[in-house]
Formats: sequence, C-alpha cells, structure tokens
Amino acid sequence: MRNTGIRRTLVALGVGALALTACGADDEAAGGKTRITVNCMPPKSAKVDRQFFEEDIAAFEKKNPDIDVVPHDAFPCQDPKTFDAKLAGGQMEDVFYTYFTDARHVVDIDQAADLTPYVKELKSYDTIQQQLRDIYTVDGKVYGIPRTGYSMGLIYNRELFEKAGLDPDRPPTTWDEVRDAAKKIAALGDGTVGYADYSAQNQGGWHFTAELYSQGGDVVSADGKKATIDTPEGHAVLQTLHDMRWKDESMGSKQLLVINDVQQMMGAGKLGMYLAAPDNIPILVKEKGAEYENIALAPMPGGEGTLIGGDGYMFNKNASPEQIRAGLKWLDHMFLTPGDGFLGDYARAKKNDAPVGLPEPRLFTGAADTKDQQVKKANANVPVENYQAFLDGNQQLEMKIEPPHAQQLYSVLDSVVSAVLTKEDADIDRLLKDASGKIDGILARS
Repeated sequence: MRNTGIRRTLVALGVGALALTACGADDEAAGGKTRITVNCMPPKSAKVDRQFFEEDIAAFEKKNPDIDVVPHDAFPCQDPKTFDAKLAGGQMEDVFYTYFTDARHVVDIDQAADLTPYVKELKSYDTIQQQLRDIYTVDGKVYGIPRTGYSMGLIYNRELFEKAGLDPDRPPTTWDEVRDAAKKIAALGDGTVGYADYSAQNQGGWHFTAELYSQGGDVVSADGKKATIDTPEGHAVLQTLHDMRWKDESMGSKQLLVINDVQQMMGAGKLGMYLAAPDNIPILVKEKGAEYENIALAPMPGGEGTLIGGDGYMFNKNASPEQIRAGLKWLDHMFLTPGDGFLGDYARAKKNDAPVGLPEPRLFTGAADTKDQQVKKANANVPVENYQAFLDGNQQLEMKIEPPHAQQLYSVLDSVVSAVLTKEDADIDRLLKDASGKIDGILARS
C-alpha cells in the first residue's frame, strides 16, 4: 500500500503511457550514443518537480555525452491496471519504476534484467541500506536498485496533546498509552477525536498489517503459505480498536474512513493521532490547513516492528549491457548521490519552498548517510525536533515489508477492521478465523 504521494514533495511523479515504442531494441541514439528510456518523470502539472527532473537529466547528459536519456511521464509512476500488460507486451521502459512489493513478481515472470554482473559499477550501491538492497535481491541475484523508502509511525497534534494535559514531547510508546491519550483528547469535546483509523478501500487492511507488525505479529507465515492473523497479536489489534471505538468512545462515531478523511480531520485540528509515514506531513500543511509547528511524529507504538515500503528501479530484460551500464550511471546521478540530485538537492528544494528536514527517506548508511543528513540539516525549513522521537524510536524496531499479494489480503482484512469499528457486538474470534481461511485460499492459488 502506498501513502498519498512519494517522499518529500514528489506527489505527482509519473510513468509512461502504454503505447510506447518497445524498449531494448534500439539502444543507440544518433551519433553512436547509448539511448535509455526511463519512467517516473513528473508530469507537466507538477511544474517544479518536472523542472528539477529536466535540469538533472540535462546535467547528466552534459557529464555523460555518450548517453541519451529519454524520459516518459504520466500519473501515477506505476499504474497497476497497465503494469503487467506493459511488461508482457515488451512496452516497458529500459529503466522502470517499481514498488518494493513488485520485485519478486517481476522476476518470477522473467521480465527483469539480471544486474549482478554490473552492480559493482554503481558507485552508491554499497552505501544503500542492506535491508533495502535485499528487497531487490532474488536467489542471490540483483534485479533492482532501491531509490527511496518509508516507515510508518504515529502522527499527532501537539496542540491537542497540550490541551488534554499530555506532554507533546513524550508521545505514546505503547498501545495502552495510545488508548489513554486518545480518551483524554476525545474528552476535550467539540467533535474532537482522539485516534482515527482507516477501514475502507483496502486501507483498513493496510493499517491492520502495520498494527500487527507493531505488536510483533505477521499476516502470513515465513514461507508465504498460511495466514498468521488468528493469533494473540491479531486479537490484540482488533480488541484495542474495538475498545477504543465502543468503550472509550475516543474514535468518533463516523467510520469507514480513508486516508483523505483522516488527513482532513488532522488538518482541521480535530484529531489527536493516526498512523502514517512522514510524507503525510507536508500534505497536512499544504493541502489540509495544518501547521508544521503543530504536527509531530513518533515511532509505531508497541515497540516491536513497523511496516516499511518504498520504490526503486528495475531494468527491462531486453536491455543491452550498454543500456544497463548507462542506466546505473543515471540512477547514481539522479537519486543515489547523498545531498544531491533529484531527491537529495536540499538547497534547491528549500529555495523552491519544498519541505526539507522530514525524517525520511533514510536510504544510506555510514559516511554517505552522515553526509546526506548533514546537508539536509543545513537546509531544514521544518521543525526537525518534532520528529526526533520517530528517528530515535525507529532504531529499536524491526523493519518489515508488506505481505505478498498485499492488496488481495488487505481487501480481506478491510472487512475485519470495518466490522469491529461499525458493530459493537462484532465477534473477533469469528472474524479472524474466517479471514484466515480466505487468506489461505489466496495464498494457495498464487
């Protein structure tokens, strides 16, 4: 599942249309240059991001006069309705955008180039977090390069915390503390909701997964063959939601919410807490009426784990060795140079009034991470102290990717969460048992 938008202000990045010339067949541009097609170029409607993207490609081509980069744009970067069709039809770009959860699938259907012989030429590869590299490594072979990542946390309203007698510098770290804080915030009245959660459009299943991870549970077994939600951890997630909704009355009466509903509530100052990734923060400010000073971020309550996601690039299986080498150089230049490029030029972002200083993406390790964070801190234009708890707490959590067949599983789990939040007499045991059977069926057919 994705949050609304990609990291920082890159909300409107795009992908090429289906009717593109087949890639990999013509890898030489005029003058003997190596030509590569790439996607996820911001659309014209995202004027600033598109300008940055074009500037960076021009700088890359000047630095590498033997390479011609042909970008394709549309929205979103990857359309699930056309993604497989483009792959199967040979229509995919030479270097193409993928979510973390796509990696295994693209490899399984034999549509990805093996980058293993070339990855040593990617200067930044060894600086990228190992757990992110592992996502694109299948059976010991490298098939993709991570570009950015996110992890879930607890967004909260500092002003409401203060009004409710809570310390905004000491956010909840357990679900019991979340429940207690939510009760106090809801007691402020005037339509104020202590804690809100999604329960429709697969988003309820997504958040159930994040909450299950936070308590040390899993949605499916390690071998991906059986559901593992009918467990003490799964029961605890649903029981907490049920009790907050019906016993504490801290979640409000309106349910079947989706991300936009909850963002509207937070932006209007009527919501104390909800789960989200850092990229929600600029949306709350720029689109929903909140102020940076009033929005803070804490790690996932529970202390066990957090859901991570993100994206990267894979290469068309028909790409030539020259195109692969050119594409890796392009990725280094655009996305993987600390403090520079499309994602990392924080000085340029600040100059154009984009938020700098949000706690993610945290792509690099070691000296590369130190440099990236130093440049980010030097150009920060948001209250970074509001996110320190998130940064500190994340160091103690297990980072866990979404389950296989995530959207199908989320659809099943949506009904579980929505039942608990709309029916006071919901039978949690029955709900989890029935959902487990449905998930087992999905996994068996895969």
